[in-house]
Amino acid sequence: MSKVIDLSLSFPDSEEEIVSQMKLWALGRGVKGLANYRYIFGERKAQALGLTFEELERMAEELSPEEFEDMLRERARKLMVPTSQFVKELDEIGVEWGVTYAGSIERTAEVVAQYPNKFIGEVFVNPHEGMKAVKELERAVKELGLGCLYASPYRYGIQANDKKYYPLYAKAVELGIPVVFYTSMNYSTALPMDIGRPLYLDEVAMDFPEMTIIAAMGGWPWVPEMIGVARRHQNVYIDTSSIRPKYFATPGSGWEMLIQFGNTLLQDRILFASGWGTHSLWSKDMLKNIIQEIRSLPLKEEVKEKWLYKNAARLFNRD
Repeated sequence: MSKVIDLSLSFPDSEEEIVSQMKLWALGRGVKGLANYRYIFGERKAQALGLTFEELERMAEELSPEEFEDMLRERARKLMVPTSQFVKELDEIGVEWGVTYAGSIERTAEVVAQYPNKFIGEVFVNPHEGMKAVKELERAVKELGLGCLYASPYRYGIQANDKKYYPLYAKAVELGIPVVFYTSMNYSTALPMDIGRPLYLDEVAMDFPEMTIIAAMGGWPWVPEMIGVARRHQNVYIDTSSIRPKYFATPGSGWEMLIQFGNTLLQDRILFASGWGTHSLWSKDMLKNIIQEIRSLPLKEEVKEKWLYKNAARLFNRD
């Protein structure tokens, strides 16, 4: 079995995270911008608990808040995956290492300290907090051993080229760490659809040519634009996170240029990233299927190995 590096290796949710998510899906009907996410993700998350989404909503209405939470906790406990088991199953799949975030900087640091050869820790800091965020990034890298910054226009409500991000980019260059960007549309009607548009990375790449930029989620539905940005800037890489790879080769899906250029001119700058947590709670079979979907794409065999392993190994100097 060939080796795999996963640059969006979601960490299994804790009991608290599962309960919090389920409350949001079940009780968030009136929350601004949430409707599409409830529709898209609510059913599959409820199924992981052994419920339909309709059953989950009905239980939220019929049970007291305390009873509803107790029910969620009981079901969530059955889904808990110890870190040791997660690592063992990653080994069985052939995932050599991955970039992960375990819910907080401190928890992520604990996981990385326990399994330094298995995980590179990702950092989320709020650009609206100015120098406080810069200092937190520096602490996370220098003191806690994390190795990647995630810049999320979606999470913080500003575009990638917003100048509030620039002190963090400068610090990332100083620290020698890559920056991952949320680069796709979003389904929240509380935000502009294009807040993660790849075009905004062009200005960032022009202003920070020394920074390693990883554009997550491939830029859909602006894939040609994403390809154009990567062709203009040698420091821009594209990852495949949170998209089922089987759709990349589907005619009319909008991914045609990723396959075309990813098999030729950009073959050295496409990075496998599963983002399996977008699709389900932890399932070894889910991640295996996502990897197999990459191996089934109409790509040259040597290109598949670049996507799945070699490009990331070179980029992170972990050959």
